[in-house]
Amino acid sequence: MKRREFIKTTGAAGAYVGLGSLGLSSFTTAETKQITILHTNDVHSYIDPFPENHPKNPNKGGVARRAAVIKMIREENPNVLLVDAGDIFQGTPYFNYYGGELEFKLMNLMEYDVATIGNHDFDNGIDGLMTQLKKADFEMVSANYDLKNTVLDGLVSPYTLKIVDGVKIGIFGLGIALQGLVDVRNSKETKYLDPVEIATDTARLLRQEKKCDLVICLSHLGFNYPDDASKISDMLLAQKTENIDLIIGGHTHTFLDKPVVVSNRAGKKVLINQVGCYGLNLGRIDFYLTNDNQLAAKGTSIEIG
Repeated sequence: MKRREFIKTTGAAGAYVGLGSLGLSSFTTAETKQITILHTNDVHSYIDPFPENHPKNPNKGGVARRAAVIKMIREENPNVLLVDAGDIFQGTPYFNYYGGELEFKLMNLMEYDVATIGNHDFDNGIDGLMTQLKKADFEMVSANYDLKNTVLDGLVSPYTLKIVDGVKIGIFGLGIALQGLVDVRNSKETKYLDPVEIATDTARLLRQEKKCDLVICLSHLGFNYPDDASKISDMLLAQKTENIDLIIGGHTHTFLDKPVVVSNRAGKKVLINQVGCYGLNLGRIDFYLTNDNQLAAKGTSIEIG
């Protein structure tokens, strides 16, 4: 399989990307496959909509509304993956009272497929996260948190593989450095590994050995740090790696109307998207795969409310 080429064009509805040379054998004549990636990040236990008198986000957000939008999109196209880029926990009394149980139950009901770990997901301790993960119907992935000496060993994998309408999709997770953000009493024996090295190795594994048609990184590194060029962000990760098609980000609460397109170290293009925080937006990336070995993508942000 040849590495795909991205060509960016922009429009009111989002960013359009054209890709080529897929060589998929699962197509029939004149067939186009649409794979939809829906994503959230930094929901921070916001279950209810903001109140009508809120100065910034009046009557916006809310899990019930998000669930309705997700249901509508799935009715339009059943080939959907729903993912989250971390910081599911901490931010409202729901987390203080239920310890994350409600958040995970609602994600189960919305049929999330995969999530990664944010720094605030350690706020009830690694044991608290373990308790809730045992009830999760979705997978948790983190490639650069070494958890083998913790209670999360066996509950969190570096990556997962999903087959959607014959298209193989590899999804892996990356987390931010915990020092200064998470008390060691909460993260315990979790070891932080260099995200660029891990992403390079994992993306190569998924592309070359696992033969994935799409490689997606769920990142809780943060979108960009212009005041600290050495701090690893999604922008820097994209530039320093290859074999990644899409980075779905979190941590910095960055609101992007459409994905940013960045050249990787091989000169190929990577999509990066992040949809702010508190469940105010739902990200949507549509990949269109055709039987003449072409791939195109369109990304946008959907306001909930």
